[in-house]
Amino acid sequence: MTRAEVRASLSLAGIYMLRMLGMFLILPVFSVFARDLPGATPALVGLAISAYGLTQALFQIPFGLWSDRYGRKPVITIGLVLFVLGSALAALSDDIYGIIAGRALQGAGAVAAVVMALAADLTREEHRTKAMALIGVSIGFSFALSMVAGPILSAWMGLKGLFWVVTALAALGIVVLYTAVPDPVTSRFHRDAEVRTASFGTVLGNPELLRLDLGIFCLHLILTATFVVLPLVLRDTLDLPTAQHWHLYLPVFVLAMASMVPFVIVAEKKRKMKPVFLGAIAVVALADLGFLGFGASFWAVFGLLYLYFTGFNLLEATLPSMVSKIAPPDLKGTAMGVYSTAQFLGAFAGGAGGGWIYGHHGIPAVFLYCAVAALIWLAVALGMRPPRHVSSLLVNVGALSREQAATLSGRLLQVPGVAEAVVLAEDGVAYLKVDKDTLDRAALTEELFQTQAA
Repeated sequence: MTRAEVRASLSLAGIYMLRMLGMFLILPVFSVFARDLPGATPALVGLAISAYGLTQALFQIPFGLWSDRYGRKPVITIGLVLFVLGSALAALSDDIYGIIAGRALQGAGAVAAVVMALAADLTREEHRTKAMALIGVSIGFSFALSMVAGPILSAWMGLKGLFWVVTALAALGIVVLYTAVPDPVTSRFHRDAEVRTASFGTVLGNPELLRLDLGIFCLHLILTATFVVLPLVLRDTLDLPTAQHWHLYLPVFVLAMASMVPFVIVAEKKRKMKPVFLGAIAVVALADLGFLGFGASFWAVFGLLYLYFTGFNLLEATLPSMVSKIAPPDLKGTAMGVYSTAQFLGAFAGGAGGGWIYGHHGIPAVFLYCAVAALIWLAVALGMRPPRHVSSLLVNVGALSREQAATLSGRLLQVPGVAEAVVLAEDGVAYLKVDKDTLDRAALTEELFQTQAA
């Protein structure tokens, strides 16, 4: 990657991280603080936690389409301004209804897809996966940091202060956008990073992709529902002050992250993706079932959270990788758009459903809700085909006629290690799925060289 590409990738990852910090910072503490708000009920508390998920799901694809028409930076700016306004509204609100409105407004600034599109504008095809990986790492880091920083900051400044911190983080994102992110020389549609609405039918008709969409829906349902009640368990059952909750979260996260690495290696290098994937779902279900009977002691909760976050982190890492492996090579962006929509709808269903269940049936019922969701997911996933061990590869092939593009697609499929090849003349890009272990790179380079020479 060039210095400009590194700068673009890091700055966009920073914007993504600042925004996700704003979403996640309240997650480990809100249900504790919100019980004292006027009008608060368990159902409304759950809705306040998850309202962003509904508006994010509704607006993320439209924001991406608007950015193709009106430009990336203007649309990102509008989204971040909406996030600032939503955060300020929540900070100024004295009742649960204002916070629900603020959280919904935060989610309406759904710029995640636009950030990805801008990253695609600013990086060459052969380096784009590295840029996307940096953004993905920023998401995981922001979640882990939120679990530690949320309890600490809320102890110093309360819920209102926490929302003002979130407001400042979103405003900082605007500053980063205009001081650190380069302006793209050209901005165009990227099939690997953006949604092509005409291809929704193809993506939604793929049963393997639908299994993964259900999976991310269930995973974030479980996550959000868990944090409707988990802070209450820590404070009221374990007598752990809210300001000290990070004492539990930090070691759990460190251990869980370390534990997932060997399983990722087994899944990818040993080609055991399906059994590792199914095992992780089972671990999440087991952890939630464990909270039903063993959630009354510190070390039991520690162990169950360790199991849960090991499974969660593993699934969060492997699910998008599996979408990339299964989606048609020229429809990865569309597949990821549907996948992300399912993710945010799951977050909304988890908070809203978890809050309602807690209010009517108590905390154990919420963990049962989560366990049932995981078991349904496991039952559906059992029928999945083992995903092929392929990686996406994009190559700029320059200007070609439709006939030349079709011919090149056929020739590339003859290269050992190339599983799929789609060359689109209008994009000037070859979208490939390759097995890196068997790919004949010399033959691939020769085919591309001959095309460019012609």
